[in-house]
This record gives sequence, C-alpha cells and structure tokens, in this order.
Amino acid sequence: MAALEGIRVLDLTQIMAGPFCTRLLADYGAEVIKIERPEGGDDARRMGFVSPTGESLSFIAMNRNKLGIAVDIRRPEGQDILWRLIHTADVLVENFRPGTMERLGFGYEAVHRVNPRLIYCSISGFGQTGPYRDRGGFDLVAQAMGGIISVTGTPEHPAKAGVPLSDLNAGLFASHAILVALVARGRTGEGQWIDTSLLEGAIAYTIWESLEYWATGVPPVGLGTAHRNSAPYQTFFTRDGSIAIGAANQRNWERLARALGRDDLLADPRFADNLRRLEHRAELEAELAPTLATKTTDEWLAILDEAGVPAGPVLRLDQVYQHPQVKARAMEIVIDHPVAGPTHEIGMPVKLSGTPAAVYRPAPLLGQHTFQVLRGLGYAEDQLRAWEQGGIIRDAHWTA
Repeated sequence: MAALEGIRVLDLTQIMAGPFCTRLLADYGAEVIKIERPEGGDDARRMGFVSPTGESLSFIAMNRNKLGIAVDIRRPEGQDILWRLIHTADVLVENFRPGTMERLGFGYEAVHRVNPRLIYCSISGFGQTGPYRDRGGFDLVAQAMGGIISVTGTPEHPAKAGVPLSDLNAGLFASHAILVALVARGRTGEGQWIDTSLLEGAIAYTIWESLEYWATGVPPVGLGTAHRNSAPYQTFFTRDGSIAIGAANQRNWERLARALGRDDLLADPRFADNLRRLEHRAELEAELAPTLATKTTDEWLAILDEAGVPAGPVLRLDQVYQHPQVKARAMEIVIDHPVAGPTHEIGMPVKLSGTPAAVYRPAPLLGQHTFQVLRGLGYAEDQLRAWEQGGIIRDAHWTA
C-alpha cells in the first residue's frame, strides 16, 4: 500500500511550483486529479523541450502519476463539477494570483464551509498578504527579491541559481505543509489553509547568508563556489577539469595539506585555523590552485579518498547520469508516455523501506481521464457528451 493511498488531491495548478508540489504527493500514492481548462490546458504544455511527437517534456516531468481532466470552471456546469469534486477531496492546491479563486466562488472560506476537512493550499508569487500580493510571481524575480542573486556568483558578476530554486522550494514546502496538515487533521478532524510563495521559498534557503547579515550588519555577497563559514571548501581547477573539496574542519584541512604535499601550509600562521583561513581565503586559494592544477581530477580523487578528505568531481549532467553512484541510487528513470513514448525523468530522491514512492502513470494527455473521473462522480454519459459538445469539458478519448 502506498503511503498516501486514499488521499484525493485536486490540482488546480500549472507551470512548475504547484505541479511539483502535487507530483510529490502523487509519487507517494495520492490520487491527484489535475484540472485544466479545455482550451490549451496547463501553459507548461507549450513550454520547454518537446518530444519528437510534439509533447512538452516539461509538462510530462511535472505531471506524472496524475489523472487529468479538462473542465471550464468559469462556467456554471464546470463549477458544479468542481463542487462535487471538492466534496470528495482531502486536499486542494491552487497557484492562481491571490483573489482569483475567490472571484470564481472557490475561495478558502467558501470551500471550508462545504468541506471542513479539506486542506486548501495556495501557492503564489508573494503570498496572500502584503503590498505585493496581487503581483504575478516568477522564479527569477523571487530569486532577485529573496536575496539569492546577491549571494550567488561573485560581487562583480552576481547570478541567479542555475535551477529554479524559488519555484521548486515553494512546491516542496507546500507538499511538506500539506503532509503536516494531514497529520493535524487526524487529531482535530479539521482542514486548514496553507499559504506559501516563491518569495518565501527563496528567502528560506538563505540560512547562512541571513545569519551573516544579522551577525555583522553587512549584507553578504557572492563567493563563487566558496563557503561562507569554512575554508577551503570550494572548487578548484585540475589538469583536466574541476574538483570540489570540502575540508570543512581542522582535521580535514590538515589531511588535505598533507595529501597535496603542502605540509608547509600547516606552519603558515595565516592558515592556522578556520577563522584565519577565512580571513585569508584569497591567499589560501592562490596557494592551493597551482598545486591542484598539476594532476587530473581522477588522480586527485584517488589521493584525497585515500587521505579521507571529502571531495568529488564537478560533473556536467551528461556525466551525472553515467556516474556509478547515481546509477546505484536509480536517479534516472524511463517512463512510457502514450504519445511521446519512452521519456527520461529524475528518479525518487528519498527511499522509504515500507512505502516507497513509485511511478505508475505517465503525465496525462489533455482531458485524458475526464469521462472516467466524472462518471465516478455520478454524471450520466449523455450529460458528459452534451457538455463536451458545448466545450464545458474535454476528453481525450484515449485508449491504451
């Protein structure tokens, strides 16, 4: 039995933050019903790289394990369908701009009156309160306003994180909060409203950086690959690539110096302890860089592993998925999509011994399960056909 089997989630989200949240729940067995508009569906269906058959790989990656229905919830008939679904659901997740669900008649207060046990989760750019609540949110803007760009890259060349941290964090925090709310509901019988945002998803990951600001009164800047609190803890060029070295305490620093054949550095007062190494980070890097450039990455990895110094190669993604450790952890999986065919996706990052996550369904075609789900709500076949004819719903009529 899957961990979340028996939990029904209504997914009124699109693009990344919301779909990532609901995909995490679906991976652990929740029945996630993705509700899209009949015309066009989720905007992610037209984003990013596509398969040879024209299917969006971005959409496929974010929406595996979900049932997909296409319903126009702006029309009375579509609203009747959504209300029926709400009566049966445990969780509703939406990522419209604040106020949109209220205007449609499905704000938290209205839904809570109908189904007090339902957990209602809103993901937005800036949250449901504050002067920016009505603004649209994007990962780049959240990284900028949340401080991430200011501490990434270097002072001369600040940069955004190479992955959409704000989007993914918002989805991750939302899924975590939903699980917490489900546990609380088990005690109280009551649902609640979860409110999170891309901005908060960005700020929440600036733990070291915010602490540095509060401790010193000076806002930190980007340090390249270096660490704020430890040195040496960064990447260095080797003869044929780059290596990441984590000599994050005194013992590892001493092991590193000896493994590099640089015992002289241990007698240098500038590098006597971590505080002095941080003060003289540039000089330390200038001492280590020429030494590390004398051997290949693999040669240094063997030496440092033998010495007990934490280190790893800097890998491109084509190298990541060929690495034996990544293969051993099954972090690349292949899913057979009904139109796109076999597609590669990221595997499960957490392994549970009793109720592991699994992939049991590819991302849905637009409206693939509309009739199936609505029949389960008690709607008659002729009613569904009429609504489809009127553009209120859409079904892909796909047969595997």
